[in-house]
Amino acid sequence: MILGIDAGTSLIKAAVFTLTGEERGAAGRETRVLNPQPGWAETDMHAVWDAACAVIPQALANAGVRGDEIAAIGVTGQMVGAWLVDSDGQPVRPAILWSDGRAQGLIERLSAEQPGFLSRVFDSSGSAMQQGCTLPVLRWLLENEPQTPARARHLLCCKDWIIYKLTGTMQLDPSEVSVMPGSARARDISPAMLELFGLQALRGLLPATKPAESIAGVLLPEVVTTVGLRAGTPVVVGAGDVLATAIGAGAVAPGAAVSLLGTNYLNCLVTAEPIFEPRDVGVMFCHPAGGWLRAMLNVSGTTSLDWLIAQFFAPERAAAASDAELFAMLEAMAETSGIGARGVIYLPYLSAQGITAPVYEPNARAQFAGLTLEHTRADMLRAVYEGLALSIRDGYACIPAEIDEIRLTGGTARSDFFCQMAADVTGKRVLRPQAREFGARGAALLAAVGIGAYASISAAVAATPLQAHVFTPVAERMAAYDAVYARYVRLREALLTVWRG
Repeated sequence: MILGIDAGTSLIKAAVFTLTGEERGAAGRETRVLNPQPGWAETDMHAVWDAACAVIPQALANAGVRGDEIAAIGVTGQMVGAWLVDSDGQPVRPAILWSDGRAQGLIERLSAEQPGFLSRVFDSSGSAMQQGCTLPVLRWLLENEPQTPARARHLLCCKDWIIYKLTGTMQLDPSEVSVMPGSARARDISPAMLELFGLQALRGLLPATKPAESIAGVLLPEVVTTVGLRAGTPVVVGAGDVLATAIGAGAVAPGAAVSLLGTNYLNCLVTAEPIFEPRDVGVMFCHPAGGWLRAMLNVSGTTSLDWLIAQFFAPERAAAASDAELFAMLEAMAETSGIGARGVIYLPYLSAQGITAPVYEPNARAQFAGLTLEHTRADMLRAVYEGLALSIRDGYACIPAEIDEIRLTGGTARSDFFCQMAADVTGKRVLRPQAREFGARGAALLAAVGIGAYASISAAVAATPLQAHVFTPVAERMAAYDAVYARYVRLREALLTVWRG
């Protein structure tokens, strides 16, 4: 048995898997995202560890498995940000998360001071600059909280903090360092990027980079009682949650497309070589299987639906006995509006971070367009669903590669209504792999490779195939959505001048 841990932004999950990839049991616990100032996003590092300690024994119990039956542990988690610890391994401040926006002013200043700054970042990392990435956050701390980097001795990412608490070891992996930003080609930390951000003096904070499938260390005796596992259990380095989820969904071969439908919508393509087109937009990750993962990102994914429900559908929320019942009601209501939402268009740019693809614009904001007195909540609801589906099409449209089918994972992917809409909007066959904890599954597969159960990540995925529900696009709906998509694009392009003004 293999244990996979997936530490998300606000939820930590653990799941037990067989070596054939079958999930036996899982557990989850929420953690709090702290917002001490507008646009800031932090979390208590001790609380994250406590949550991990709680879900591990619970997952074992739910799986009916003893701790001594676990052969290895894989860990994944939310990416980048800054998880700083002192010489005793204690947090020097709350962790700053990937979704934090405090560094935007700094990025704008550096861009003004250094012509071509953003393009230099992209040329190295293959990723548009995001405020919550590690290097801009470190530079912000250096300028605004100099006592923090002065006290810090090590910089970790989320999964690495949990691994440190499990094993006492510290390391990073290529999937994290490439987007800090680092070097996508070298799959490592970039001295040139440290220099660009004026952080050469802090290079010593960054641990060594190790392959995702390598052994980080073994479980410490002092945590055995807390987590319910045996001392000496191998713990694997792992990869960031985007990569672990892609692996868990089976996306390892070049040409595989997978959309991760969570807080963010990441529309990803596995490539054999790094792709730097289109320039200055999207994100590129180093794939643990040896290639790269080019991703076009909509920062506001399921949050658009969450916001709409909170603002306009509180009665339905209160009346529903479960989330499944609530979404069944909402989808039935959205069906009454029909394709095109009776002329209402929604641009799903609700995040304060704006958008990174298909254009890079931090000041982009969500919009409803086309509303009249005749429109209803059903039309607005339908428009939000369509806006999210259109953002998937938008993402893949700007990746210079042919895509035949798209795997969907995450919360919205559980909806037949949305999966069929995504197929009709994109004109591609949509596959919904039959699993739930994709991130933990990917972490577990990496752990299985780490202990030699499989010769490679590709071999592990090939040996643990997933059944999939297939959604085929309907020609008549495709034609209707082509017209909706054209309006969606024209609206975004017209608003760029407003956002940039």
